[in-house]
Amino acid sequence: MKRLTHYLSSVSLATLFVITMVACGGSTDVVESGIYQGTIDEVEADKTEIYVKTTDNKKLELYFTDQTELTKNGETINFDILKEGMKVEVEVEKVGQRLDPIAVKVLD
Repeated sequence: MKRLTHYLSSVSLATLFVITMVACGGSTDVVESGIYQGTIDEVEADKTEIYVKTTDNKKLELYFTDQTELTKNGETINFDILKEGMKVEVEVEKVGQRLDPIAVKVLD
C-alpha cells in the first residue's frame, strides 16, 4: 500500500509540474544582467508581466515592478500599451534565477 501511495503521489507531482509549466507559458531562460533586444511574445496584463523572445532565441519572463521604467521615443508610457509582436529593448538584472526588468524601451 505504501508503494502505491508513493507512486500516486509521484504521478500527482509530475502532473502538477507539467500543468504549471504549460500555465506559465512553458520554459523560459535566465540570462546574465544586461541589455537585450527582442520581440514581445506574450503579455499578461493582470500580472504586469511580459515574455520577450530575444534576437538570440532566448525567452525572458519579466514581471514589472514599481521601479521598472517603460518608455517609447524617450517618453514614459503605460503598461497597457504593450502588445504581442512589439520590438523592445530590455535592461534586466539577474537576481538568483529571476530577471528583474530595470527598463523596457519600445522600439516600434
